[in-house]
Amino acid sequence: MSLSDLLNPASVAVFGASQNPEKIGGRPIRFMKEHGFRGRIYPINPARESVQDLTCYPDLDALPEVPTVAIIAVAKERVMDTLRLCAERGVKGCVVMASGFGEVDEAGRADEAEMREISARTGMRIVGPNSQGLANFNSGAILSFSTMFVEEPPTPGPIACISQSGAMSVVPYGMLRQRGIPVGHCHATGNDADVTVSELAAEVVLDPEVKLCILYLETLRDPENLALAARRAKERGVPIIALKSGRSPDGQRAAASHTGAIATEDRVIDAFLERHGIWRAEGTEALVHAAELYLQGWQPKGRRMAVVSNSGATCVLTADAVDRYGLELAQFTAETEEQVRQVLPDFAASRNPVDITAALLSDSGLFGKVLPRVGEDAGVDILMIGIPVSGKGYDFERFAQDTADFVAAYGKPVVLAAPQVSVRAAFARHGIPSFETEDGAVRALAQFVDHLAMMARAAGGVPLRGGLCDGGATLDEFASLDRVAAKGVKVPLRMICQTEEEAQDFLARCPGGVVLKANSPAIPHKSEHGLVRVGLRTPQEVSRHFDEIAAKVAELDVPFEGVLAAEMLGGGRELVVGGHLDPIFGPVVVIGDGGVAVEAMPDNRLLLPPFSEGEVESALAGLRIGPLFRGVRGAKPLNARAVYEAARGVAELLVDGGAVSVDINPLIATSEGATAADALLEVRR
Repeated sequence: MSLSDLLNPASVAVFGASQNPEKIGGRPIRFMKEHGFRGRIYPINPARESVQDLTCYPDLDALPEVPTVAIIAVAKERVMDTLRLCAERGVKGCVVMASGFGEVDEAGRADEAEMREISARTGMRIVGPNSQGLANFNSGAILSFSTMFVEEPPTPGPIACISQSGAMSVVPYGMLRQRGIPVGHCHATGNDADVTVSELAAEVVLDPEVKLCILYLETLRDPENLALAARRAKERGVPIIALKSGRSPDGQRAAASHTGAIATEDRVIDAFLERHGIWRAEGTEALVHAAELYLQGWQPKGRRMAVVSNSGATCVLTADAVDRYGLELAQFTAETEEQVRQVLPDFAASRNPVDITAALLSDSGLFGKVLPRVGEDAGVDILMIGIPVSGKGYDFERFAQDTADFVAAYGKPVVLAAPQVSVRAAFARHGIPSFETEDGAVRALAQFVDHLAMMARAAGGVPLRGGLCDGGATLDEFASLDRVAAKGVKVPLRMICQTEEEAQDFLARCPGGVVLKANSPAIPHKSEHGLVRVGLRTPQEVSRHFDEIAAKVAELDVPFEGVLAAEMLGGGRELVVGGHLDPIFGPVVVIGDGGVAVEAMPDNRLLLPPFSEGEVESALAGLRIGPLFRGVRGAKPLNARAVYEAARGVAELLVDGGAVSVDINPLIATSEGATAADALLEVRR
């Protein structure tokens, strides 16, 4: 069944239909009647002959047709029988509102497993359980009992809110409606037993009315459909903003107890969302903060920002905010500065930021004079107007009209920062996104510009889910380096030495000295036990440290399997390249600064295969050590391509090389290349 039948049903049956329009079984009927649902509504309640002026039926078989969708607003004990009946009769989809299933206990999880089996066997799709319902205001199909729709009446519109949580589907809805922004979809999937937020998003973004999609996720068990949603959204130019809860360990535990789902490492989710061009909001307010900007159809060419205000303080504060949020303060051309100077008083500032001063009080046309001159500058991509002082005596209606005329003529994004409600309202009436402070305005612009850039470079693709396993066997370092070398990663000259004499003979092959290490899968972290000795250059040193390593291994009650002798590598930067199999997203690769402090002072990025050389270079550039790949103080840049080759090798080991986890630390990087000085692999048993 296509999920479009759930969003645009021809007919809806309501099990547990109520005459009371404020009850769970009554509200969907009320909402559909009030908001223009053009399909047929069939209340089902054996105790009544009519419900809310509609004929009421005793059971499903009494209906004049098989309904497209059924709302199941009955007690938990009756849910499974009702679902089975609907599936047998050919109902295409059900919305289960009862709670007490997988979020509670094993019996509830067993019921959800049966729901999935029913859906797979019959094709009937199930939303929920524990769902507040679906609401498509663009079609009038409001299969929901949300109180918010009473408090903030719906208006069809271009924004879709989709959430696992009922509350978090309607909170952003309410915030948007209070700002006068219409919302077309508001859906809550509950426990995602069958239909997931991701799958629903992939359907909703196809609605030609939708221009922005907002998601709330507590778990992400369905990355394939979220990737599909992102691809479809990108094709239509529909941005997706997601709030994924559970960043903290406590938040992850709370999310798992709420939904009964497995959590995954949060940074992996960051990497997944960025790969697919989905902006991750940091909180509820951030979900909707920049919403108006996305609805304008703007396509800024860059991030260079001009500021025009009647306050010098606002100019300074905005310049600080521009730096804080990573935008650029545009540099006007000499011609632009001269043109601005010609229309301003002598004491005003004609450079960016432009301070038109209190002269605005006596000349209401200053914005209309300055904006076109700034807009003509090819070095200006986006603008902010700051009006901290206005009100009585100021013609702010004209300010708003002049700004709207500028936007219509030039198409460059413009936002307003003004603390007074009346001023913001005047600009909002002309469709200009308006914020209370310059910080809020700049933050919204930065998100908008950065999000569009993220969408443009999003690699997309289908997540790699195959080959997951419960655990594996750890290889010793020598075998691990063999596996790494087989994937094209350079490794040092090395051998396993069973005696001091063998180690001394190996030293003769290494004029730069050797490293000695214990070589045992039972000791994966050798440096913690003092089992790594570096910079050995004489036979005496080799002999003494060989004996010490052997003795230490015996103290640890680990079988002696020889000592790994390796050539001492020259100078370079210690990096880490590794990866593991995530239970949800499959292979995940990490690249970044390495060495013994890799966990204490992390500076790394995660990548999801397959990735390009350009993606690796971009990730490296974003690290604190990123300047080393561009060259610092005359030093040659570290070889980013060699790091890419190592990362690709790790990815291949995880995808089809039998590895469960890979750790190359350190990877010694120089301007010429990179060598894996140490490696640790865990492979499938």
